[in-house]
Amino acid sequence: MITKETNPPIAQAFILGAGMGSRMAPLTDHMPKPMVSLDGRPLIDHVIERLKKVGVQKFIVNVHYLADQLEAHLKSHNDPNIIISDERGQLLDTGGGLIKASDHLDDAPFFIHNSDSVWLEDETKPSSNLARMVANFDASKMQTLMLLADREKSLGYEGRGDFILNEDNTIARRPDTITSDYVFAGVSIAHPSLLQESQEGAPQEASKGAFSLNKLWDTSLQKHTAFGLKHHGLWMHVGTPEALSDAQERINQAKSTSL
Repeated sequence: MITKETNPPIAQAFILGAGMGSRMAPLTDHMPKPMVSLDGRPLIDHVIERLKKVGVQKFIVNVHYLADQLEAHLKSHNDPNIIISDERGQLLDTGGGLIKASDHLDDAPFFIHNSDSVWLEDETKPSSNLARMVANFDASKMQTLMLLADREKSLGYEGRGDFILNEDNTIARRPDTITSDYVFAGVSIAHPSLLQESQEGAPQEASKGAFSLNKLWDTSLQKHTAFGLKHHGLWMHVGTPEALSDAQERINQAKSTSL
């Protein structure tokens, strides 16, 4: 993939913060998962800081589980550009949540970022992973650009992978019969046309409100407008308290070696 150094910044992001976080129990018994602390700060603060470093100025965060806590924390940032998409009445899943949040999105590409997506950058590389995503996003042919981590080199991931990365950097879902090299790292850039798929009836579930982003991605995959970019560094799958502890240990190790 050829880097386009002249690409404008991606100025907006949708952060997924509404999930129940059941696998992170008991830490999430009394707090939403985005508020779980890693390296002394809530997970969602790491995400917001990372996005700000690459030029994101507007953040839409959906809330549902223990929404009052997350909303109060986000308001403590004193940033009017952090906007709440309220799903207290109904949890809309990732796709339905995006459609609801789209009322706050401008007609321009945007990040979609899981609130629990955690990684260590490869300090030998000149650009961060998100900066590389911005530089490589081609709005003329991409509906989605996904950050893909190396399955075997990731921390805490025990699955069989998510995607196959083709030579032209388009991606395909892993067939059930094989293991693939890459796992979705929890962050993507979306073109506004991705939202139009729901309006055109791509997922029938859209009419019911709640549906998965996978429905929109499947349509993009069929059109060959879904692309992948290899993650540089250590991606960490933080889905349980044990995985959170492992991630903190790796962060501590990285800090000690940089001294």
